[in-house]
Amino acid sequence: MATLEKIRSKAGLLVLVVGLALFAFIIGDFLNSGSTYFRQSQERVGEIDGEVISIHDYQARVDEMTEMYKMQTGSTSLPEEYQTQIRQSVFDAMVQDIVLGEETEKIGMEVSPEELFDMVQGENISPMIQQMQMFVNPQTGAFDRNALLNFLKTIDNDNIASMPAEQQDQLIKARNFWLFWEKNIKRQRLEQKFTTLLAKAVSANKLDAKESFDENAKTANIVYAMQSYSSIPDSTIEVSKGEIEKLYNQRKELYKQKETKVIKYLAVDIRPSQEDYNNAQQDIEALKSEFTTSDNVADLVNENSEVPYMDVFFTEKAFDPELKQFATTAEVGAVYGPVFENDKYRMFKLVGKTTAPDSVKVSHIMLAGQTEERTKELADSLLNVIKGGADFAELAKKYSADQAAQNGGELGWFTEATALRGVNEEFKNAIFSTPVNQVAVVKSMYGTHLVKVTEKTADVAKYKVADIDMTVSPSSKTYSNIYNELNQFISKNRDIAKLDTAAKSAGYNVISNVTITPDNQVLGSIKSSRPVIRWAFQNDNGSVSEIFECDDKFVIAAIEKSMPKGYTPVDVVAPSLKAELVAQKKGDKIVADLTAKNLTSLDAYAQAMNSSVDSVKFVSFGTRRISGIGVEPNLNAAVSLAQVDQLSAPVKGNNGVYVFKVIAENTDTKEFNEADVVRSLDATNAYRFSYQAIQSLVNKADIEDNRIRFY
Repeated sequence: MATLEKIRSKAGLLVLVVGLALFAFIIGDFLNSGSTYFRQSQERVGEIDGEVISIHDYQARVDEMTEMYKMQTGSTSLPEEYQTQIRQSVFDAMVQDIVLGEETEKIGMEVSPEELFDMVQGENISPMIQQMQMFVNPQTGAFDRNALLNFLKTIDNDNIASMPAEQQDQLIKARNFWLFWEKNIKRQRLEQKFTTLLAKAVSANKLDAKESFDENAKTANIVYAMQSYSSIPDSTIEVSKGEIEKLYNQRKELYKQKETKVIKYLAVDIRPSQEDYNNAQQDIEALKSEFTTSDNVADLVNENSEVPYMDVFFTEKAFDPELKQFATTAEVGAVYGPVFENDKYRMFKLVGKTTAPDSVKVSHIMLAGQTEERTKELADSLLNVIKGGADFAELAKKYSADQAAQNGGELGWFTEATALRGVNEEFKNAIFSTPVNQVAVVKSMYGTHLVKVTEKTADVAKYKVADIDMTVSPSSKTYSNIYNELNQFISKNRDIAKLDTAAKSAGYNVISNVTITPDNQVLGSIKSSRPVIRWAFQNDNGSVSEIFECDDKFVIAAIEKSMPKGYTPVDVVAPSLKAELVAQKKGDKIVADLTAKNLTSLDAYAQAMNSSVDSVKFVSFGTRRISGIGVEPNLNAAVSLAQVDQLSAPVKGNNGVYVFKVIAENTDTKEFNEADVVRSLDATNAYRFSYQAIQSLVNKADIEDNRIRFY
């Protein structure tokens, strides 16, 4: 009881303690959720109409497309410019997926599982699949449905699970390759259905058909005189600020812009010094004696040349002119060089000459996925039945473990170089030493091959050459000297207003008024300069950067101006608007002056215009560009309405004022066929919608692109 009384006496304090604890719990939860929100915000690479694209999802798509590209090209790595293109392509595709998904969901449009099945292995195979080289029959050049179905069986999960571990990785990659294209096929089909719906909604009618036919059925031959707007000095024409702003407001929607920076920069080449050239020359000349006397040049080349040694014979067609001249005229063992060209020292040695086929055509049966003992037994057994007259192609279809099996094991033509690069040296030696229609057994990283040589080209002269290539590069000393000199300059000149003058005095060239957006991947033609652009969008006006190393250049940038996302300011587009208004006023003045003279002949107009009479044929309302004149829609319209031999009034165009006379009319003898013209117009509409419809959705979408934070 005493305890209870004690608690009551401290009730106020207890409420305060509980309140503080509860507040701490709530504020802690808030801070934690805030931290999560902040982290999510930081991970947002983009947002389209409220739908967030996270960096994880985006990078996964980029990685997926990168792997697909590597598989298709056989590359193990991609240059940065390729990676940049992939990133852009992925972002564009994700934006299009979202905006297209929004529209198709509204109308209940989708690609059903049954529809997708029909496109990938049913009766209506997608053209995208039919064009894949792996499913094309090399004999007929046509799509091979059986090759597709066999491939799908091969990448089935159950089949992959039954394969040895060393093959499963390759099959999983093949399955991922297929799933990537299956997604693209589904997306393409949805887009096709959507654009087809739109195209059908604006189908041409008989009035459209007749108007289109008439626009092009009648053309006119004209004579004309023209006074160019350049005949009047711009200084004589006044355009007010209000007139410019009025035209700007009329067209404001055309001036939407992304966030923009205006920068200036200087770029300094990282070039070898004279000392670097001298050292490189000494290095290669020091190798000449050993290069000349050594019987084994492979190690010497591989240790010193940027081009690895290839122990193969080439025909002269594979050589550049200098190497060709040496190889075809020198004796075996001769050395040529060193010679210097394009920042590179080269030295050649003729290792051997021979006369042999340039190429051989081969087929094979590849045995893989079994024990070494079982593989040897099967290879020996197949070799015996082949010697006994069995059909090699049929055996390949039955026993070979690769995709060439469906083509009877045919691999095509190999040179020595392609055989060495594509398989290995044992394979190369075997196919060039085995007689036609004979079979050899060779091993490679892929398995055991029974290789049959089916054809050989005629014997030609071939040459084996060792080639030491040494490109002169800046030494670390040269690199440091260039960097330190530039660093001293920028440490003393961080005032953007004085940068141009200081750079000129120091011998540097500054490029000014360079407009960039977050989409720009490079600065001008400077490779690997994306970090400079990222820096510009992370800093304020007047900032001067540190030194960026961009491939073979050092770059320093400074921010002159920043323009937020929205509309391009009127002062930025004012010069072009003023030029247009000046042209319009010149046109009005020329027309007024000519009209006041009451001229009655084309020659008189030409004299008044200080011009001459010219002619052009086949002008119609639908003519896009008039020969010798250019794009002048007002002139097109006036000609289509004019009577023969009637002198026109002055016509104000884009480039000048025209006066003309129709001297002849030409009528197409082709009869009007309403159905044909409607079909043609519908086809044109369908083509236009196929590329305009999705882009229109993208243009209207609210897109936030934050990739500049990450790349």
